[in-house]
Amino acid sequence: GGRAGASLHAVERLRGFGVAGGLVLVALQALVASVGVLPASLLGLAAGAVYGTGPGFGLATAGVLLGAAASFAITRSALRPLVERHLAGRNRMGRLDAALGRDGWRLVLLLRISPIMPFSLTSYALGLSAVRSADYFLGTLAALPALLLYVAMGALGITGMDALRRGAAPIHLALLGLGLATTALLTLRLGTLVARVVGGDEA
Repeated sequence: GGRAGASLHAVERLRGFGVAGGLVLVALQALVASVGVLPASLLGLAAGAVYGTGPGFGLATAGVLLGAAASFAITRSALRPLVERHLAGRNRMGRLDAALGRDGWRLVLLLRISPIMPFSLTSYALGLSAVRSADYFLGTLAALPALLLYVAMGALGITGMDALRRGAAPIHLALLGLGLATTALLTLRLGTLVARVVGGDEA
């Protein structure tokens, strides 16, 4: 697609700047992960095409995790105290918040794999919740296998719709199936947590 081609062209120019170019790619990937203006897969494809699978994945991973950390830190430090004060007098909401915190990395993992949950918005929302920082980062690692796939596709010269024409369709279908199954599990899990809180069960 056009956006994939533009991303590839921009990253190709960065390679000429050596280490500085790699750092700029990390910053761009962090910006995409924290703002969400473009799918992270586009820069993953470009990073693989220009830097190869290993270095490209390393740079893309550093950017994604940096963006995720920044988004989480912003809401955790600036807004989480306000949320805690707001929940102090609301028993059910406070218990639901605590239940989400206890679900920890499992909840984050499901959110990261689900294709309907925007990466950046999820990061900010989790910063507002009681999910621990360690659980947040552990669950966020679930986003990396898909990123590795896109980087590897880019290293093979497969971009945009060309991925479908060159035999990547089964992989995309498998990822879509996994994403849909994860979304169903996420919905069931959240429903269970809400039901427990409403029913007065904090387990």
